[in-house]
Amino acid sequence: MTLRRMLRHVDWLVIGACIALTAAGLLFVMSATHAQPVGGDSLYYAKRQAVWAVAGAVALVVAASVDYAWILRMGIWIYVANVAVLGLVLVAGESAYGAQRWLQVGPIRLQPSEFAKIAMIVGLASFLQRKSQDGRIVLKGIRDLIPAFLFVGFPMLLIFRQPDLGTSLVFAGILVGMLYAAGAEPKALFGLLGSIGGAAGLAVFAHYRFGLPIPLHEYQLRRILSFFSPGSDLRYAGYHTHQSQIAIGSGRLLGKGFMAGSQNQLNFLPQRHTDFIFSVIGEELGFVGALFVLALLGFIIYRCLLAARRARDPFGSMIAYGVAILIFFQAVVNIAVNLNLIPVTGISLPFISYGGSGLISLMLGIGLVESVALRHKPLEF
Repeated sequence: MTLRRMLRHVDWLVIGACIALTAAGLLFVMSATHAQPVGGDSLYYAKRQAVWAVAGAVALVVAASVDYAWILRMGIWIYVANVAVLGLVLVAGESAYGAQRWLQVGPIRLQPSEFAKIAMIVGLASFLQRKSQDGRIVLKGIRDLIPAFLFVGFPMLLIFRQPDLGTSLVFAGILVGMLYAAGAEPKALFGLLGSIGGAAGLAVFAHYRFGLPIPLHEYQLRRILSFFSPGSDLRYAGYHTHQSQIAIGSGRLLGKGFMAGSQNQLNFLPQRHTDFIFSVIGEELGFVGALFVLALLGFIIYRCLLAARRARDPFGSMIAYGVAILIFFQAVVNIAVNLNLIPVTGISLPFISYGGSGLISLMLGIGLVESVALRHKPLEF
C-alpha cells in the first residue's frame, strides 16, 4: 500500500479524537501534579506524559503501516513472548505500592501488563481465526469456550499474581466481549461465567466463615467490604471514593475552573493523576467537561466497531472488536470506581490517566485498528 493511498484512507476522525483526549490528559495530569513538583519541576509528570504521547504516536503509525495479516502469522509467538515477559516480571520485576509490576530496561521502566492487553487481543484473535469457516467464526458451545478461557487464563493468572486485580479484570472483560462478538452462544458463555463467579463468591464466604485462604490481599478484601458498607471506613479503605464523590459533586454543571478544584489542589484526592483523574475533570470542568470526555471515548469506540464490521476477515474483525472492548471496559470501570458504583480497583482512564506503558499500548491498539480499516473489504451495494 503506497503512502499516498494510506493517507487518503486513514480514519482522521478517530486520530483526531485520540489526539484531543491525549491533549486533555496532558492538561489534567499537569493540573493534578503541579502542586507537587519533583526536583523543583512542577511540570515533571506532564513533560514525561508528553514524551510518552510522542512515542505512542510513533507506535500508532508503525502499527497502521504493517499489514495485520503478517501479525496473524506471528500470533503464537506474540502469545509466547507475552507469557515469558509476564513470567519475568514475577522473577525480576521491580516493586512499588505493594505490587511487582514493572521491568527496568535501561533508563526506562515499563509495565508489561499494559502491553499484555494488546498482545492478548492479538493472540485471542489468532485463536478465534482458527475457528473460522467460510469467513465466519464458529463456536460450538462450552467445548469451544473452555480452550479460549484457558488460553487467556494463563497470562491472566500471571498478572493476578503481581498482584494486579484491575488488569486481570480487564483481561476477563476482553475475553467475554470478544467471545460474544465472535458469536458464542450467550447461554453457554454466561453460564460458564456464572459458574466461575459463583465459585469466587463461595471462596470469599468460606474465607470469612471458616478461615480458608483465598488469593486476595487483605486490602483488596477491605475495599470490597467498604463498598458494601459505605461510610464504614472513610479513613482507610473508603477514603478514595469518598473524596472522589466530593470532588465530582462539587464540580456541578460547569466546574470550578481549570486548576481551581479544591479537592485536587489541596491534596485531598488520592491518586488523582492516575486512577482518579476523572474526579479532577469532574471537579474542574463539571458535568459538561466530563460529558465531552465521554463523548470522545464513545466516538473512538464507535469507529473501532465500524472497522470491525468492515474488516476483510475474522482476524481483523476480532482485533478491532478487542480494542473497542478494551477502551470501553477500562473507561466504564474507571468511571464507576470514581462514582463509587463498584469497589476500588486500579484501572486507568484511557488516553487520560498518567502512565507511559498504558498510553503507548492504547496508541498501538488504535494503530492496529487503523491497519484493519486501511485494508478493509470493498463495500457492496
